[in-house]
Amino acid sequence: MKRKSSYIIILSLLFISMLLSIPSRGQVKSDHGELDWAKLNAAFKGATFVRNTISCLECHDDIHGKYMETAHGRIFEQNPKGSLEVANCEACHGPRSKHAEEPDQSLKFSVEQFSAVCMQCHQGGERMHWKTSLHKTAEVGCVSCHKVMEKRSESALLSGANQLELCSSCHKDVAAKMSRNSRHPVKEGKVDCSSCHNPHGAPGSGMLVKGNVNETCYSCHQEKRGPFLWEHAPARENCMTCHDPHGTNNKNLLVTQSATLCVSCHQYGGHINQYRYNRVSTPYGNGCVNCHVSVHGSNHPSGTKLTR
Repeated sequence: MKRKSSYIIILSLLFISMLLSIPSRGQVKSDHGELDWAKLNAAFKGATFVRNTISCLECHDDIHGKYMETAHGRIFEQNPKGSLEVANCEACHGPRSKHAEEPDQSLKFSVEQFSAVCMQCHQGGERMHWKTSLHKTAEVGCVSCHKVMEKRSESALLSGANQLELCSSCHKDVAAKMSRNSRHPVKEGKVDCSSCHNPHGAPGSGMLVKGNVNETCYSCHQEKRGPFLWEHAPARENCMTCHDPHGTNNKNLLVTQSATLCVSCHQYGGHINQYRYNRVSTPYGNGCVNCHVSVHGSNHPSGTKLTR
């Protein structure tokens, strides 16, 4: 049994290493680990690095002022580290000797090609799952969300003023929920979209920062984690069974009105607080949770019905 488990672990590790070693489309590197510009775009063949920012400014002086306000501009020009950062403009735009001699659009990058350029420096860590992320497979790239040549946000070179504005430009259905009565304080700046989601990819569903929905929720709502002596199965299984994290018009982010939510599972008759018996507490009060106060679980010896 132990030998079988060892084989499974070894095979799993080999499979993961194989996936990580597969170069994604547009992610072309040379033998030395640096970007192979000629493979990225055939027009680079025979081009060399000019390594002279002044040559670039002869034509592109209009954007230099805005560029120097960005993190890249300050670091590359004032405190470069390594041969790539010393190249400044060419670190991201590639060897431009041929472009300097005869400027044209042949070296213009696609969104996917720009992402390959960014991954020269920005890979690993929170971006280790980028190759298989939902954004990448939907043809969203680094430059879709980040503005490298101009400072438009206070952090992360976002192309929008903040995360909510940026994410809302695509996820309009979620943005609409953020205006409902019960919601997380995203508009107030207390949490961001990236508090729950990793836009660069994640191993689980929904690009969540943790492995699943519940683990993501527990990162803030630790008191709901347990362990509990008496568990409420739906709460243990998935928080989104009862809550919509992006916003609802019901209290506590509930997917529907409190008692209606409970009776969607607990449909047995004869209970004193069901609709047919109590038409005041259920619609206007807390309904079921007037008595069942520990709906996420209880550690009370007499909490079998979650009433304590």
